[in-house]
Amino acid sequence: MTTHGIGTQTQQQALDTLGNMSENVQPINYNEYLQRIANAQCYMQQNGIAAIYLNAGTNLKYFTGMQWYASERMVGAILPAVGNIEFIAPTFEIGSLLDYQIVAGPINDWQEHQSPYTLFAHVLKKMGIADNATIGVDESTAFFVVDGIRQAAPALGLINAQPVTAHCRMHKSDNEIALIQRAMDMTLAVHKATASMLCEGITTTEVETFINQAHQKVGATGNYFCIVLFGHASSFPHGVKEPQVLKQGDIVLVDTGCKVEGYLSDITRTYVFGEANERQRTIWQHEKNAQLAAFSAAKVGKTCGDVDDAARSYLASQGLGPDYDLPGCPHRTGHGIGLDIHEWPYLVKDNPQILSPGMCFSNEPMLVVPNEFGVRLEDHFYITEQGPKWFTQPSHSLEDPFGLNQL
Repeated sequence: MTTHGIGTQTQQQALDTLGNMSENVQPINYNEYLQRIANAQCYMQQNGIAAIYLNAGTNLKYFTGMQWYASERMVGAILPAVGNIEFIAPTFEIGSLLDYQIVAGPINDWQEHQSPYTLFAHVLKKMGIADNATIGVDESTAFFVVDGIRQAAPALGLINAQPVTAHCRMHKSDNEIALIQRAMDMTLAVHKATASMLCEGITTTEVETFINQAHQKVGATGNYFCIVLFGHASSFPHGVKEPQVLKQGDIVLVDTGCKVEGYLSDITRTYVFGEANERQRTIWQHEKNAQLAAFSAAKVGKTCGDVDDAARSYLASQGLGPDYDLPGCPHRTGHGIGLDIHEWPYLVKDNPQILSPGMCFSNEPMLVVPNEFGVRLEDHFYITEQGPKWFTQPSHSLEDPFGLNQL
């Protein structure tokens, strides 16, 4: 049976089909950052949290727009339940931080020989926050920072800030959804180009290099991540150490994504190079059906656990699983996505989180057949009042994964 869109052109020809897709991208604007801060403060006031500490990373970027990476030096911001945000950073970094600053606020600085944790306690007092107040700490903060704060201000009630950060971040705005959509569109175009340039004898390493070039061609800085697996290696969800060489009849699994204004794409396609056998066809179709079962269950008012259950119930009806047993799906059905590749909420068994508009999810109930192969079809959707909506349309069929014969 003819396979459409796989192995039809050279690498250069495939690259030549791609163009810049990042034009006219609208970044998150200043007013949206202020609204995010207001949303967090409202939640904190309702739940008796005096302030939260945002460590360098995606939470800091989400609430303030400041892009900074976590290191051994304390860099972050204090977001109080009432009042204006303030920053903490080493003195020598102030110039760079000002360049990245979008939401204004004082930068409280410390020299290399000084304790940033003592400074943290001092800033809280300056902001009028009691010595024994409840303070949320960004869930991604390294332990040494938390321990330093605890020693400098032992009376503080330190808690995980995740209820605040997740409460805000799991509901995407129209602006965020538009950025994720653009990133997904770019990566889907890269997937199509990648499938078209496959040839017998190519290595997974060569394919990864091509995908990086292709992401740059569509306007990304390159791959945010990339997994390419052939044959037996596809039965390991996140890959194996050694590269593989493509041969006729191999399953090909490609999982990759990029960033647009910090927002991520994440798409997986699985198909066969050459003629598929009956075993591959059957498992591939079960994967597609499980993905569609999860999508159909993702309605406002349902829970994340309900979506996972829909996929697993279908698979169990086909003799796959049950639960995490193999052959079957060894992991959750999906994850949230945004500034982090995996973020709240998660489509996992028994998760009581109610689905509501603006939530964005991967849908990837991967099937693993031990010692044979794996099939993962991963697309994302977001919740609307009317139901779930795909960012990218799922694979059409094993022989025509990108629906090229339907155009």
